[in-house]
Amino acid sequence: MRTGPFAAVAVACALLGGIAALGVGKLTGWTDSSSTTTVFRAAPVDQSTGSAATAAVGPAAKPLSGNGFSPSTIYSHRSPGVVTIVSVFGTERAQGSGFVVSPRGYILTSSHVITNAGDGSSVTPADSVFVEFQDRDRVPAKVVGWDIYDDVGLIKVNPADHRLAPVPLGDSAQVKVGQPVAAIGSPFGNVNSLSVGVVSATERSIDSLTSQYSLVDAIQTDAAINHGNSGGPLFDARGRVIGINAQIRSDSGSAEGVGFAVPIDSARRSMTQLIAAGRVSYAYVGIETEDLIPTIAKRLHYPISQGAVVTKVNPNTPGSRAGLKAGTDKQQLLGAPFIAGGDVIVSIADHRVGSAKDVVRVVTEELSPGQSVPITFIRAGRRHRVTVKLAERPASPG
Repeated sequence: MRTGPFAAVAVACALLGGIAALGVGKLTGWTDSSSTTTVFRAAPVDQSTGSAATAAVGPAAKPLSGNGFSPSTIYSHRSPGVVTIVSVFGTERAQGSGFVVSPRGYILTSSHVITNAGDGSSVTPADSVFVEFQDRDRVPAKVVGWDIYDDVGLIKVNPADHRLAPVPLGDSAQVKVGQPVAAIGSPFGNVNSLSVGVVSATERSIDSLTSQYSLVDAIQTDAAINHGNSGGPLFDARGRVIGINAQIRSDSGSAEGVGFAVPIDSARRSMTQLIAAGRVSYAYVGIETEDLIPTIAKRLHYPISQGAVVTKVNPNTPGSRAGLKAGTDKQQLLGAPFIAGGDVIVSIADHRVGSAKDVVRVVTEELSPGQSVPITFIRAGRRHRVTVKLAERPASPG
C-alpha cells in the first residue's frame, strides 16, 4: 500500500503518509487456524528465454566471507546497493525501498511500491518513478513489470546515470529458523536504515496485499520493518538477499515486531519472466484445499494420514472439468473448522502432496498454464487419478 493506517490486522510497510487509504482485497486470515489455499503460482520460465534473462541480471557481488554475523560489515558492503524509490501517482507521491540486482540497471522492489496494486481497480504503474541512491543522488527509472501475486516489482535505471553496486541473491529454500538477518531500507523516509533480527519462521502462508490470493513460503522475521521498508532486501549473514520485505502484522497500524518477506526464490522467478517476456503467467487449477492431519484422518477413517482435502471447486475451471469434488460436511475438529467429504489430493504430476501448501508449491515450481498433468486423490476410500489441463489464473479466484 502507498498509504497510512487502515483497519484490519495486515499492514503493508511500503509508503509514507499523506495519501488516503486504498482498499485492499483480503485483510483477514492472519489469525485463522485454517490452512485453506487457492491453487495458483508463477509458471516456470521457458528455458529458451530464461538463460538470456538470467545473464541480464548476473553476476552480482560475491557473498561476504566468514561465518559470523556482522551487521556493520553487511551495512558497509550492501547499503550502496539499496535504494529509495519515489513513485508519483498524479499529484501524490509514494515512497518505498529497492535493491540493485544487475550492473545493467535492474532493481527489485515490491509491486505495491511502483503500481496502484491493491486499490481495487485494474493495476497500472506509477506515472513516473525515481530512484535515490545512498549519496542522495536521484535518477529516473522505468517500470519493467510487476507481479501482484507475489508482490514483486521490477524497474530499470540507465547504468550511465549513476554508479551501481549490485547485491547478490541467495537461496531462500535454505533459510533456517533462528538464523540472523539484516534489513536495509527507508522506514518513514529515513533512508539507508539498518535493522537486525532473526528468521522467526519460514513457509508462512499470508494473505496478499495486492491480489485475492495467498502467498505461501513467506519468511517471517522479527527485524524491525516499518512503512517505507517495503521492497527492500532482507540479508543473511553473508550479505545475500533471501527475501523482499513486504508486510508487517499489526493490530494498531504500527510495527510490532512481526514482519514478512517474499522469498527471493519466488522473486527471482518473477523477475526472470518479467525480463524475458514482460509479464508473469500463473498456472491455475481452480480449487481450494485444507490440510488433512493424521489425528483427523484417523477420526474420520481416511485410508491415508496426510493430504490436501478439497473444500471448494470453482465452476468452469480445470478442477471442475476434471471432476474434482469438494466437501460439504462442515465440522469442528480439534478446535478448528474442517470440511469433510471432499477428495483428498495425494499427488500432482507425480509429486507427493501432504498438505494444502504442497499443492501450491507443486504448481509453483513444476507446472505451466496449458500443461495437462495427473492428479491422484482419494474418494470414498478409493484411489483415483484424473488428468487436469491447467489454465492461466484469472484475476479473481472465484
